[in-house]
Amino acid sequence: MTFFCLVWLVAANVAMAQAPVQTAAVAATMPATLPGPARILAARMGDHGDKTRFVLELTRDTHFILDASRPQMVVVDLEASIDSGLPPGKGLVRNVRLEPGASASRLRLVLSTTAPVHIQLAEIIPPRDGMPPRFILDLGPAPAGTGAAALTPASVSTLAPPPPPKAKPRPELPMIVLDAGHGGQDPGTIGVGGAYEKDIVLAVTLELRRQLLATGRYRVALTRDKDLFIPLRQRVAIARTKGADLFISLHADSIASRNIRGLSVYTLSDKASDREAEMLAQRENQADAIVGMDLSVQSSDIANILISLSQRDTMNQSRHFASLVVRHVDKQVPVLPSPLRSAGLAVLTAPDVPSVLVELGYLSHPQDARLLATDAHRRRLAGSLVRAVDGYFSSQR
Repeated sequence: MTFFCLVWLVAANVAMAQAPVQTAAVAATMPATLPGPARILAARMGDHGDKTRFVLELTRDTHFILDASRPQMVVVDLEASIDSGLPPGKGLVRNVRLEPGASASRLRLVLSTTAPVHIQLAEIIPPRDGMPPRFILDLGPAPAGTGAAALTPASVSTLAPPPPPKAKPRPELPMIVLDAGHGGQDPGTIGVGGAYEKDIVLAVTLELRRQLLATGRYRVALTRDKDLFIPLRQRVAIARTKGADLFISLHADSIASRNIRGLSVYTLSDKASDREAEMLAQRENQADAIVGMDLSVQSSDIANILISLSQRDTMNQSRHFASLVVRHVDKQVPVLPSPLRSAGLAVLTAPDVPSVLVELGYLSHPQDARLLATDAHRRRLAGSLVRAVDGYFSSQR
């Protein structure tokens, strides 16, 4: 039975109250939220040396938009009212002031900065550990040579929620989104020979794109094609916005023991999946929670169940692809003794895009590090992944 058949059955059963036990169980996981528009309960500023963090404590989730186009100024528009005072400036923020918003239900906060900045993080996190929902904005120094508040890839995530994902086009070729890990100020692991993980995985990603496009069977998009920093959640947002049919994140880790080497493949763990489902269910607007379905018109009980079902289907597809990667890996590519693994990795959390993270080898192992620096080995790795992709999509026809 396909996932969307299951979706129809669950929606019908819940609507007809034929599954009261399951519905009650899901509803019990939903946190209590205060009715009415969001209110700002408290505001604070923190200087962390490498970044300045601005935090707003909220009564509930809300929408926000950031504008960093003006020199040394970041504007935050929120659908909220404010019940607290504003904190004094700290670190990179000279001061914060309140301006009239576009409507009675919106307010505008203007952060004047002491120097050009770029946005490292901008998101609303759900209530946890006894804390209410919080809007978090992290500002870091702008890269040298930029004269304004830098709109780097880190600040692409200035819309909350992310832009609605495009419906997966059919019958176009499958869309594969490739994610080269790390980048920019985040080099990742530094190998025993001094090579940066960010450079090695980008080289493999570009070769994989070349080989996939050469087949004529796929469309390919990259989260980055140069040395740029992209926040983890934004990588997921890119995949969903592109309507990805498959998401492959490439890394090359290190470990304390230099005797361990070889490729491994990660999928999202069940525990991390449960946490992600809870976060999605807490959003006020769930229109983009699952591609092709507007859950905002459903009750919270139905929406929560459908998100969970979507995740389970996606995780099964992810594990299937992970097994194909191991099965089709080139014989000259070393593989860990237990290569199929799972973890709570942020780049694997899209509820509707089968996703894997491939550790191409260990840069802490001299032989792995040497191989990963060669074009021949990168071609072997890319070829292995192309065969796995072919096997995955041929099984769906």
